[in-house]
Amino acid sequence: MPKEKTRALSDVLDQLESSVHGESIPVEEVIEKLGRKSFASLMLVFSLISTSPASAIPGITAIVATITFILVVQMIAGRECVWLPRFITRRKMSTAKLCKGIGWLRKPVRFVERFLKARLTFLFHRPWLWLPLILILCLTLFMPFMEIIPTSGSIASAVIALFAAGLLTRDGALVVASLILLLAVPVAVWQFGFSG
Repeated sequence: MPKEKTRALSDVLDQLESSVHGESIPVEEVIEKLGRKSFASLMLVFSLISTSPASAIPGITAIVATITFILVVQMIAGRECVWLPRFITRRKMSTAKLCKGIGWLRKPVRFVERFLKARLTFLFHRPWLWLPLILILCLTLFMPFMEIIPTSGSIASAVIALFAAGLLTRDGALVVASLILLLAVPVAVWQFGFSG
C-alpha cells in the first residue's frame, strides 16, 4: 500500500472546497487537487459526499461504489498512483450541491477529529489490511442496488468514510468501527427493503 502523509480530515475538506469553481466541477479536477497518490483522501471525499445532502444527486451511490472499488483494487495491488477510467473522471458534479455537502460535513468532522490519534497501527500493514479492504470491495458490489432502499446506501458510504478516515489518521479504532458498522448494512437492507 502506498504511504500517505497523515492529514486532518478538515484539511481534506479545505482542499476539496478550494477546487470548487463555476457551476460544476469534473471528477478529474478533484483528483488532481487531492493528489494522485492520496487513495485514502479520494475514498474519504467521495464517500462523505454520498453520506451528505449531496447524496440526493441521482446515481451518486453507484458512482461512489465504482470509484471505491477501483481504488481498493489498486491498493490491494500496491499501485502507487490513482487511476480512474475516463467515463468517471469526465463526470461533473454540481458545485452548489458539493459546497452544501462540504458545509454540512464540517461540524461532524471537527467533532470526530478531537478523538483521533494513531493507535492499533498494525491494522495498516499486510496481511491485516487485506481484511477490511476485501470486505469493502465486497460492499461496493452491492452498493449500486442500495439506491432503491432508503438509508442503506448512506450507511454503506459511512463505512467507507470511516475506513478512509482511519487510513488518513493512522487510527485503527476507526477501521474497527467501520467493520462493526459494516454489519449494520445487511440489517438496514433487510429492515427497509423487506419489512412491511
